Amino acid sequence: IRMAVSKSTLSIVFIVLGGLAVLFGIVLVFVGPIIIDDQIVKNVEINPNNGLSYTMWKDIPVPFFMSVYFFHIVNPDEILKGEKPTVVQRGPYVYRENRWKDNITFHDNHTVSYKEFRQYFFEESMSVGDESDVVTIPNMLVLGASVMMENMPFPVRLLLSTTFKTFNEEPFLTKPVGELMWGYDSKLVDFLNKYLPGMLPTSGKFGLFAEFNNSNTGQFTVFTGQDDIGKVHMVDSWNGLKSVDYWRSEACNMINGTAGQMWPPFMTKESTMPFYSPDACRSMELVYQRPGVSRGVPVYRFVAPKTLFANGADYPPNEGFCPCRQSGLLNVSTCRHNSPVFISHPHFFEADPVLLDTVNGLSPNEDEHGLFIDIHPVILICMCAVSLNLWKWSFSISLIHSTWLCGGKIPHILWFFLTAFLLLMFRFLILCSSDHMPVLFMMPFPQLSSSITPTVQLTRSFSSHLCDDFTNTFNEMCLSLSLESSLPDLDADQHLSLLNTACSEVLNTTAPLKLKKSKPKTEPWLNDNIRFLRQACRRAERKWKKDKLLISYEMLKDCFATFQKAVKSAKSQYFSNLIAKNHHSSKA
Repeated sequence: IRMAVSKSTLSIVFIVLGGLAVLFGIVLVFVGPIIIDDQIVKNVEINPNNGLSYTMWKDIPVPFFMSVYFFHIVNPDEILKGEKPTVVQRGPYVYRENRWKDNITFHDNHTVSYKEFRQYFFEESMSVGDESDVVTIPNMLVLGASVMMENMPFPVRLLLSTTFKTFNEEPFLTKPVGELMWGYDSKLVDFLNKYLPGMLPTSGKFGLFAEFNNSNTGQFTVFTGQDDIGKVHMVDSWNGLKSVDYWRSEACNMINGTAGQMWPPFMTKESTMPFYSPDACRSMELVYQRPGVSRGVPVYRFVAPKTLFANGADYPPNEGFCPCRQSGLLNVSTCRHNSPVFISHPHFFEADPVLLDTVNGLSPNEDEHGLFIDIHPVILICMCAVSLNLWKWSFSISLIHSTWLCGGKIPHILWFFLTAFLLLMFRFLILCSSDHMPVLFMMPFPQLSSSITPTVQLTRSFSSHLCDDFTNTFNEMCLSLSLESSLPDLDADQHLSLLNTACSEVLNTTAPLKLKKSKPKTEPWLNDNIRFLRQACRRAERKWKKDKLLISYEMLKDCFATFQKAVKSAKSQYFSNLIAKNHHSSKA
């Protein structure tokens, strides 16, 4: 009877516990998402009382990396004679970009004002070379000054032309990468600033990114989301303006969306990602493309629509950004001191095919040259949650002068993209990553040699029992030396020399050197660009081996993928030319 009572009591207990578990599970199904959403909302809003999330918003804890690719012009003299420009892509030259917010002021209408500063540091280990590498690009200073002086009186234009000759300023410029990026001394700049003050935007060194380093993107005023989480990070004003006056229509001048780093949470497939870019002088919008998984995290991919840089004829709402050229180019001259500067996707991706015909050496593809953001649909890029996002933001910069330099040709200068990998911990969420480690392997790439001569290499063969053999032999040698009574007194350096000699003799005994003749293979398709990319792969590999960081591994994969594509393209071109040259030969 006692056993029966115990079993019945135990059964009742299990039934009650099971019922409670089922009830708890049902409640959790409905209440759990509400709790999680509430925590996300509390941590996404910009609030100084949210210590961790506010600190991450204020001082972005991960570096951005700006990879710059130059279009090296290989036929500058032929261009001046009317031929089509031929370019070779050089890069990447990688710069670590640190960002932080300052001058932060909260307002009563649930907004906050700030200035975001940026600072750049060259990362040689992630680049194909150093900043002393030399490239040839159009002379931005000469082109810009020429266009800005087009409508000036003839005597002024004659003076400018004479000035160019006096200071030996040519249509093309060959300079180190570092000087082109951050500025170089120019007597022409000094002359123009002295006799035509205000003509140039700079009074010091002249460079493509001279105004970027240690600068800020202007004063943004954004909503904190404390009254409406759907408005968090949305821009209320920029430099005190609700709209700009660079363009020809009210819609094109509007400042829409966020500042381009964070968006409100709970994104859907029907959502868009608007943002205002001070560098592009306009608002833009990304649209949903497809779902995906990025390193175990579900993401939505948002891309730039094909209408982003379309001209007014192809897409009437863009008429306000005109005067326009072919679709694929955005004229930003009005906000760049009337310099002939246009931006587009790199390699004229998704641009009018006519543009591709103006330059040799371009090969656009979506994976490398498209603008996209992979982002978690719920917590997005907000820095209070666990997320692993890749931000790829790329632009190509071109200088255009339709009559003076290239007869209507459009010379590319450079393109760049920003990447940032965010792996941030939210106190209630944990990201579980795979236990599979990436396998890194070495591939030999022999140097191209003009004359093939056999070389001799000395190699050692290391067996599994080498350590034991070395130890035993070394002990025997030490024992024999200790039995020698005729050894004189030695100082420290002599002892070290004796030890070095002993180790070398023991190593030669246990693992003797062997002569090996090797003959380097030739790869006639090798060119300077492939060598640059190969060096970049090796630097990226060494960096990943050293720090084992995910971002270093991703940079290594990107470098290796770019290298493989370049080799494949060079091989294809080489064999195509070989076949074309020998198509009449019966042997071929």
